[in-house]
Amino acid sequence: MVYGAAVLTKEIPSEHFEQGELVKWFRQTFDGVRIFAIPNGGARGIATAARLKVEGVSAGVPDLYVPAWRLWIEMKRVKGGVVEKNQKDWHQYLTTLGDRVIVGHGADEAKNLILKISQNQTKPREIQ
Repeated sequence: MVYGAAVLTKEIPSEHFEQGELVKWFRQTFDGVRIFAIPNGGARGIATAARLKVEGVSAGVPDLYVPAWRLWIEMKRVKGGVVEKNQKDWHQYLTTLGDRVIVGHGADEAKNLILKISQNQTKPREIQ
């Protein structure tokens, strides 16, 4: 296990660590299906935070997105991770648009949810 910034304690990995493990697994498991992070969190200086807000960063947007499946993934720690009000608002908004939103309390839970969803996916048709 990695120690330091990537892990909050020995017993409970940080959200950062869990998300990194999930992305690595996803890319190895679903070749050709793209997943990317939404960098809305993290400690920033006031000037950087203000600049990013002007550029469109919005608190509460889920951590990861899989465009081909219209799947948003909110990552939380296995224990102690709480979905905040602004996150719930975004989740509700995205689901009303027809997208899926899952909350993974740790990489293993997220993997299991993704595997269930992946069974119902077909390759998108190429746009001509």
